[in-house]
Amino acid sequence: MSTKRTLDHHLGAFALGLDELLRDYDDTSILVTPDKTFTGSTQIRAFFKAFIEGVDPKFWDAFKITKTAVHGEVAYLVWEAKPWVKLATDTLHVRRDRIAVQTFTPFSA
Repeated sequence: MSTKRTLDHHLGAFALGLDELLRDYDDTSILVTPDKTFTGSTQIRAFFKAFIEGVDPKFWDAFKITKTAVHGEVAYLVWEAKPWVKLATDTLHVRRDRIAVQTFTPFSA
């Protein structure tokens, strides 16, 4: 699988549930946010479970990708979900069809 296909799967997996979303990670994956670093699929699962359960259902209708760029093993994503998130960025380093390292930074509205 290419980096672009992994990114596309990751974005589509939100609609398919937590188990599908976690298929993009493994036990060595790392997710870095402004508040905490999550290591391994168990911690990353807890992060996404809290994120998905914590957002207003209308968030998904407001979710809009404004930029994507893929270069080799790196994918960069800029998105918004106004009024909850005015701007957010994700950077994914993909190795062997899994997200090895992801950074996520949201800027609230």
